[in-house]
Amino acid sequence: MYALDWSSIPGALPFLWQGMKVSLEITLNAIVVGIVWGTLLALMRLSNSRFLAWFAAAYVNLFRAIPLVMVLLWFFLLIPQALQTLFGLSPAADMRLTSAMVGFALFESAYYAEIIRAGIQSVPKGQAAAAAALGMTYGQTMRFVVIPQAFRNMLPLLLTQAIILFQDTSLVYVSALADFFGAAYKVGDRDGRLVELLLFAGCVYFVLCYSASLLVKRLQKRNGA
Repeated sequence: MYALDWSSIPGALPFLWQGMKVSLEITLNAIVVGIVWGTLLALMRLSNSRFLAWFAAAYVNLFRAIPLVMVLLWFFLLIPQALQTLFGLSPAADMRLTSAMVGFALFESAYYAEIIRAGIQSVPKGQAAAAAALGMTYGQTMRFVVIPQAFRNMLPLLLTQAIILFQDTSLVYVSALADFFGAAYKVGDRDGRLVELLLFAGCVYFVLCYSASLLVKRLQKRNGA
């Protein structure tokens, strides 16, 4: 009968923390870039320019139709070669983290774009009409009136997507990058305690994600009040 032994975990905590920092770095980068690029994509889809609307729609539909693990593999194979060609970097340079960040940021932008587009459309049209009556340009109306209200309405959805993103960072195992999950797997495999380390990793993911989900519920109640 298999006997659980948790003795490997205390000594592995520094290595696991390094993996957690990689997961958080990828998550935060994807959130910031995803929201900025996603906002631009959302504005393109809502613009009167047929070309911009078509480009944004094609981008969103492309990335939402492809599995994330495939996107990460593409960028793991393509980004290092592109950077080496453009900047003359050594083939030995480790581009796994950069590739993962680029892949996650561009992939998540498609999902953030749809959330932000829905948030913008949720703002009453009378707000934009009132801003126009005050002499504001389209850009000023979006920047000072519509988008701030839209972000308040969609903040719970943005946070929910961030939770999903954090969970998805475990997929960087395809590039052998030692994120939190990858670090736990390596320690468990090394010490012959894979079950214990994966259970521990699962508990950490649960505590972090469940705590974040409680925050999302509080925000939803506040916005609904």
